[in-house]
Amino acid sequence: MRPLTEEETTTFFTKLAKYIGRNIRHLLDRKDENYCFRLHKDRVYYAKEALVKKAQSVPRENLACIGTCFGKFTKTKKFRLEITCLDYLARFAQYKMWIKPAGVMSYLYGNHVLKAHLGRITENTPQHQGVVFYSMGDIPLGFGVAAYSTKDCRKLEGTAIVAFHQSDIGGYLRDESALTAYQD
Repeated sequence: MRPLTEEETTTFFTKLAKYIGRNIRHLLDRKDENYCFRLHKDRVYYAKEALVKKAQSVPRENLACIGTCFGKFTKTKKFRLEITCLDYLARFAQYKMWIKPAGVMSYLYGNHVLKAHLGRITENTPQHQGVVFYSMGDIPLGFGVAAYSTKDCRKLEGTAIVAFHQSDIGGYLRDESALTAYQD
């Protein structure tokens, strides 16, 4: 477990800023305790600094994970957010989309969001911006990328894709082995 390098930090914060913008500072400048991001086995974890200090006494090969996994670096050094960070994305998201009850199951099975399933959308959402998806009862379901801006969404027909699926809470069941740090 180690701190992120300059290049890794830039890549990670660029990806995270696509979803929560300047609210990244709320993750690091907390009033309750100090938190930090650490890299372990190509995965970025968000944990209390006190916990990180205690975990340094554990050998790397014996440490499964620490804190909340925000995502992982691919072999090509690109960063992928994982569903495990949804709580933080939902809390600080700039742009949001609400999915109608008829479209929730379709989304949770990994399909993109159609205009017919869109209940509400945050005003002034730009095209290709990261969005967090909610049910109409304000339960975070996942995250993805807006295919169209808010203004353009109003003009689309019902079968048009308004947002691209990236991850959802159904991923806990589909990719359970990939999300766990401990593997045989």
